[in-house]
Amino acid sequence: MQIREFLSSGRVSFTPSEERIVQVLLSDYPGAGLTTAASLAKRAGVSDPTVNRLVVKLGFEGFPAFQASLLGEVEERLRSPLQMMDSRRPSPSDSAMQGYVDSVAMALQEARTSTPQSSFDRAVRMIIEAKSIVLVGGRFSGFIAGILSGHLEQFRAGVLNLGSPTRADFDRLVDLGSRDVVIGFDYRRYQRDVVDFIVQAEEMGAGIILFTDRWQSPAAARASVSLISPVEVQSPYDTMVPALAHIEALVAQVVAMYGPRLRARISRIEQVRRANDVTEGA
Repeated sequence: MQIREFLSSGRVSFTPSEERIVQVLLSDYPGAGLTTAASLAKRAGVSDPTVNRLVVKLGFEGFPAFQASLLGEVEERLRSPLQMMDSRRPSPSDSAMQGYVDSVAMALQEARTSTPQSSFDRAVRMIIEAKSIVLVGGRFSGFIAGILSGHLEQFRAGVLNLGSPTRADFDRLVDLGSRDVVIGFDYRRYQRDVVDFIVQAEEMGAGIILFTDRWQSPAAARASVSLISPVEVQSPYDTMVPALAHIEALVAQVVAMYGPRLRARISRIEQVRRANDVTEGA
């Protein structure tokens, strides 16, 4: 098993500081791990000893051994015919549509290992244990925030989706505290109002769950958990498909961890819908 797959497998539990390192490694794999330990620590916003503790936890004697294993993966890949199969160049016979769909499929495959399992677990616990949840997003990612909000409203009360926050929405910051969670969506080009709202919410004591890309929104420094999605495809526009997949994966994780606890509320919602002919069928 490659280091990348091991980091995202959920076989090892990480501290919040270790998770920051893992997120940097996964978002720029293997390049982030081929720099110095000090450089990796700086990118993750942690201390040098935290990097060393992480690689020891992963089973290496130290950072040089960790890098040697990464280099071995690189050398193996260079020798492997799989590299040709992994090429993102569409064949001349492919249409623009086919090339785009293929690139999205590859981005989805990357999304499988771009965020460690422990980050999803931590995000789920924050969502279930919070007193209230506020969601914010950008011009495009705000729509995805709305989808997650729709799911969370079935699981619990106290969910508010602001979408792209207006200046009036900033008044809501005064009600946030340590028992509340803000879920933010911010992908390049990062949106100032989203970043400002997240930064100020964290200053009020709220926990932050951030959905972002591998370059990471400026709000990432304030996040308790960051869920990183690849966005690059064969298009002048970034894709939100992996981000949507991460949302649905998060919902699946909520159900897996807290399903029995959620059944009563979902059942009551279904009763209300039937009583008001909201949906077709039984």
